Amino acid sequence: MMTNANELTIAAARDALRKGELSATDLTMACLTAMDAGDGLNAYVHKTPEIALEQARAADARIKGGDAPDLCGIPLGIKDLFCTKGVPSQAASKILNGFRPEYESTVTAKLFDAGAVMLGKLNMDEFAMGSSNETSCYGNAINPWRRGNDETALTPGGSSGGSAAAVAADLCLAATGTDTGGSIRQPAAFTGIVGIKPTYGRVSRWGIVAFASSLDQAGPMTKSVRDAAIFLGAMAGHDPKDSTSADLPVPDFEAALTGDIRGKKIGIPREYRMEGMPAEIEKLWTDGIAMMKDAGAEIVDISLPHTKYALPAYYVIAPAEASSNLARYDGVRYGHRAKLAQGDGITEMYEKTRAEGFGPEVQRRVMIGTYVLSAGFYDAYYNRARRVRALIKRDFDQVFAAGIDAILTPATPSAAFGLGEMASADPIQMYLNDVFTVTVNLAGLPGISVPMGLDRQGLPLGLQLIGRPWEEGDLLNHAHVLEQAAGFVAKPAKWW
Repeated sequence: MMTNANELTIAAARDALRKGELSATDLTMACLTAMDAGDGLNAYVHKTPEIALEQARAADARIKGGDAPDLCGIPLGIKDLFCTKGVPSQAASKILNGFRPEYESTVTAKLFDAGAVMLGKLNMDEFAMGSSNETSCYGNAINPWRRGNDETALTPGGSSGGSAAAVAADLCLAATGTDTGGSIRQPAAFTGIVGIKPTYGRVSRWGIVAFASSLDQAGPMTKSVRDAAIFLGAMAGHDPKDSTSADLPVPDFEAALTGDIRGKKIGIPREYRMEGMPAEIEKLWTDGIAMMKDAGAEIVDISLPHTKYALPAYYVIAPAEASSNLARYDGVRYGHRAKLAQGDGITEMYEKTRAEGFGPEVQRRVMIGTYVLSAGFYDAYYNRARRVRALIKRDFDQVFAAGIDAILTPATPSAAFGLGEMASADPIQMYLNDVFTVTVNLAGLPGISVPMGLDRQGLPLGLQLIGRPWEEGDLLNHAHVLEQAAGFVAKPAKWW
């Protein structure tokens, strides 16, 4: 048996499985062992070893029979936002305590049809609301990276923090994430992995617990760009059960990784040069621009003038949609129901259930959302935010119409911060983590975070590439070139 098989990429494991150098059962066992050894990271919140081994045995039979898709036998972690039949699916919230769906999300059904193996469900911010995985009912997920010899526990980012930590620490070969305002790309940058948010509508949202329906999009979190291409190919595709799913063919994303970007135009938006941006992020961006230029791309300065309104617009639209989506958690049909006192009626049941079931960040966003949708404020806030969103989308449309192929920006305004360092009395500080990522969700575009290097404290930093709608193959190829040029191979030193 191959030692440290859990450290393989999807591409390397796929090849080893095909050649018979490794069985899916042995690979799964290696990941299950690593998963148990990684309990200190609090990445997995519901382990499913029996399901994993059963799926691995089926994958071995399928590989022997010569009928094996790319993901056959590949052990994955699944974010707790995806409904998985018969397995707790709580969205990291107390209000869904005990909920075991009777159905499978479209994404997990596609992955299992492709022969993938589920190791367990991964930690996340409650209802995907957060940038640091500190709002989870399971407690914080912890970043496997450390600042030099400092033992401070760092955030893996959010909301897909458990997914990022598990992939970075080799507790799985890859994981699913979801991204509403940066929740795949920011944790990927904080943990030194690759994360892609596809074009809105490329991956079905059916069976994924909703946060903000016009912004949510599922995507892969992987150890390499090639793995992201393989994984995205299995997740993507039209789904008649999701009215926002695009009826478009899924190209071979892996085949798009030619490594050739000569003559491509890379836009550098001046509005992303934020005041007070750390010098290390600035340098990383400059280095990335030089790498793209060396690969034969043309660098073009561009303007996305409405960028400065993106965060305020996002924090009106997302909570508004959340307040509508979360109205269904009322203690009536499923999940937690508060104990009622004598004489309590249905109103008291709703109030007590929601007060007990939702954490402070979810309550904050539901209240903001209900406020901006209420009579008298709807036009002042919600409709205005929707108009701003249309302008942000128009900025991108104009840039792409002018011939830009991809846009290069920082992924995050800093490296990973310590748990508790940002969760101060001011939630705005936390919201600023999404400054480079929310525009992509507001415009429905694909975006990818690529690990580029380490800061002076030894923590990973990433750059973001934003692509044209539906052109994930092209975007992945640009990311592949950046990844090859940066040559990032650092791994966190094992302390857990």
